[in-house]
Amino acid sequence: MTLRRLVLWRHGETDYNASGRMQGQLDSALTEIGWKQARFAAPALARFTPDLVIASDLRRATDTATVLTEAFGVPLRVDKRLRETHLGEWQGMTVTAVAERAPADRERWRTDATWAPPGGESRIEVAERAYEVVDDLLRGDEQVETVLLAAHGGLILALTARLLELPVPLWPSLGGISNCHWVELGRRDEGWRLHAYNAGITG
Repeated sequence: MTLRRLVLWRHGETDYNASGRMQGQLDSALTEIGWKQARFAAPALARFTPDLVIASDLRRATDTATVLTEAFGVPLRVDKRLRETHLGEWQGMTVTAVAERAPADRERWRTDATWAPPGGESRIEVAERAYEVVDDLLRGDEQVETVLLAAHGGLILALTARLLELPVPLWPSLGGISNCHWVELGRRDEGWRLHAYNAGITG
């Protein structure tokens, strides 16, 4: 078997999400709603029959992943390269506070994938470290056809753009990923195709 499908799954709601704070690589926890979102989404994701789940080492992603792996007996691996974007000085601040403190920088961060918050990472840098995880799977000899990556909204957006080889100026045109929603990509003829974006279960 060779890698033919990737499912990129964002973690459930966290205390920072609920309060409108920017998490970055701060290790925030799932709320009760976040746990429920993960339990609700897991059966739908299990239908992809993943051979392996790889999760960010930040607990909001790892905890979300274990809801699926423990319920359906899928192997779990943890990889720090799937961490969310490091937001530097902005980590822990509310979106409103960042907009008030540095409105021009906030807008540039939204529209320029090459720009990084002070002390943080750009989306380009995030995409490259996340792409290494996929490249390892493609170059390795593991027998996996479908792999689920349990990660974070910013990383999923950046990695999706990188895998689809979108021109960098178009990266910001991709919308955000909701809590516990996912992206599905299929590999064909040595390239990736987008099958679903920000897909999820409502109820």
